[in-house]
Amino acid sequence: MRHLLDVNVWVALLDEAHVFHTQALTFIQRKKLQIATCPLVENGVIRVLNLPGYGKLGPVGFEVVANKLTEICADLDHAFWPDQVSMRTPGMVNWPRVLGHNQITDVYLLALAVANQGCLATLDHRVSLSTVHGASSKNLLLM
Repeated sequence: MRHLLDVNVWVALLDEAHVFHTQALTFIQRKKLQIATCPLVENGVIRVLNLPGYGKLGPVGFEVVANKLTEICADLDHAFWPDQVSMRTPGMVNWPRVLGHNQITDVYLLALAVANQGCLATLDHRVSLSTVHGASSKNLLLM
């Protein structure tokens, strides 16, 4: 199954000082791993690693991060998933189970993974399968 790595997994992977760097690196080195990215994730990684206050050294550089993403994706079995689902699609999101604004991106990424018969890989243990209709345990990997 193809894994859509969310922004926090990519940030941990690319930042050697990140508390979950080793965990992300171990995951990405799995044999026969199939990964996916999407515009939301790619943009988020470039944005986070270039926040003015990020890390001890500050912004990494937009092109540096984009190039590193390109390099890693080229080295792995990678697929690009366009942002092809909408949160407005009737019956996709179980809105009463969405508990706050901080869950919107996670719900979207989980819905995208379900739509592509894949699995969202995340370090965020607040993601709930019950927020997306049709999601099952095979669609979410809490690292």
